[in-house]
Amino acid sequence: MLEELAPRWAAARESTLRERRGGERLRAAGAGRKQKLVFVDRLLVTLVCLRLGLPHAALAELYGVDRSIVSDAIREVRPLLAPRGFAVPDRPGVRLRTLEDVFAYADVEDVGLRIDGTEVQVRRPRAGRPGRKAFISGKKRQNTIKTTTFSDDQGRTLFSGVVRPRA
Repeated sequence: MLEELAPRWAAARESTLRERRGGERLRAAGAGRKQKLVFVDRLLVTLVCLRLGLPHAALAELYGVDRSIVSDAIREVRPLLAPRGFAVPDRPGVRLRTLEDVFAYADVEDVGLRIDGTEVQVRRPRAGRPGRKAFISGKKRQNTIKTTTFSDDQGRTLFSGVVRPRA
């Protein structure tokens, strides 16, 4: 499975960057900042964060890297995992891919939902970038991204994917 995700991840990331730049890259491929975590480690960090809900700082300590490296890895890998959806504990074969799926599952199975939000500090977007002010959190007075997570009555993560700038 990892061998299948790696090429798709690279292609998806490059096409996203191409759209953001408005054209082809100006540097040669392979130039720029080197990754501190290999793809398998970035995938594991993302899965541990999604399943166990460990803070990015704790995962950074485990891997011996800075918190921003872990945050970047999770931000890159999550879109790759999103189409697969979240597996429902104790229900093999059931996957929740959208927020509507979560609410429908909770309604049919009579499961109480817990909603939790967390802010992750991000680098300040460059000057002149559209939407730069959207990343400023009124609560923490920092540049953050807020993630909303849904879990069941027992605290098991059912869905985590509503990500938006600021609080």
